[in-house]
Amino acid sequence: MALHPDRIRGIVFDYGGTVDSNGVHWSEVLWQAYCSEQVPVTKESFREAYVYGERTLGKHPLIRPHHTFPDMLRLKADLQIEWLRERGLLTAERATPQLKQAVAAFGYACARRSVEAARPVIATLSAMYPLALVTNFYGNMASVLKDFELDAFFPLIIESAVCGVRKPDPQIFRLGLEALHLSAGEVVVIGDSYGKDILPAASLGCQTVWLKNTGWQAYTGDETADAIISGFEELKTIFGDGRAAPEQMLPGP
Repeated sequence: MALHPDRIRGIVFDYGGTVDSNGVHWSEVLWQAYCSEQVPVTKESFREAYVYGERTLGKHPLIRPHHTFPDMLRLKADLQIEWLRERGLLTAERATPQLKQAVAAFGYACARRSVEAARPVIATLSAMYPLALVTNFYGNMASVLKDFELDAFFPLIIESAVCGVRKPDPQIFRLGLEALHLSAGEVVVIGDSYGKDILPAASLGCQTVWLKNTGWQAYTGDETADAIISGFEELKTIFGDGRAAPEQMLPGP
């Protein structure tokens, strides 16, 4: 498989894990926060708490449209740490508001660094192509983008909590194609999750760029994409520096 930039008319981005953590799964980012704070739990217990938190947020609208990324991380940290405390895996003396705030602050600092590095790349690509965001998020994507000064680049947001479809259902990517008014063959999808981004996008006929870093599970080695990168800034190499206008990149008749 090989990427064909000359065929691309628009780009669909994933957000969480792609733009805000450079391909590192958010469970790994938050586990680093636990390690930094020397939280005395095993990684296995933490992962169970992480899954509990994500499922809870998926079932209940605890995150509201006005919530920023720090707000969201504080809710996640609270759900995780209370789950650990209730099961006797973390003492009440350690499960403090201060610990929850520290975990959230660590995660936000990591996201801020990733977004600062990603923003100029996104700005360049937005000058070359129309962009859409297709994401499994909680209904507050607009607030998150505004907080990170990315809102001007993503006028088109397809968000699972709003549209009622979640990855890996290819239908959510179809909604992205419809928002761009482009066919699958004219769009490249960029994401960090092989199962939730690359496979469903490829099934529709989209080109794919996989930001392969640290996932939730180990990779098999059989995964394929039209292009595989290990860092967000490598997109500059794939798409160029923006000096060529989109019309100049189109193939002749």
